Amino acid sequence: MKGKERKDNQRRNRRKGFTLVEMLVVITILGLLVGLGIKGVMDHIQTARVAATRANIKIISDAIQIFGMKHNSKLPDTLEELTVDKEDEEGLVSPAALIDAWGTPFNYSKQGKKFTITSAGRDGEFGTADDLTN
Repeated sequence: MKGKERKDNQRRNRRKGFTLVEMLVVITILGLLVGLGIKGVMDHIQTARVAATRANIKIISDAIQIFGMKHNSKLPDTLEELTVDKEDEEGLVSPAALIDAWGTPFNYSKQGKKFTITSAGRDGEFGTADDLTN
């Protein structure tokens, strides 16, 4: 009888934990799920940065047009002119609005009554495919 009880106890004791192969499979699956989740989050972050930058470009464009109305159709020479407080009026935009979502200052150029505001985009370099402009 003792021999049979011992074998039953050994069988029960053997199945109390996970095998190394089972643990590796679980860890691999968890790693894949985390990797896919991080990629999805990063894609959403980039989409949000593009939307925020487009919104800032629109805000700056509107501020430039308001500046022109206040100054007899003269456009500002630099974007910094939009942040200057005048007498009892605050600047048209905050200095923080002059930087895109990736931390690069917007590029501003004007020709006559037309102007362009450009963000360097994700790569931080102007003149590449990811640039955003008005």
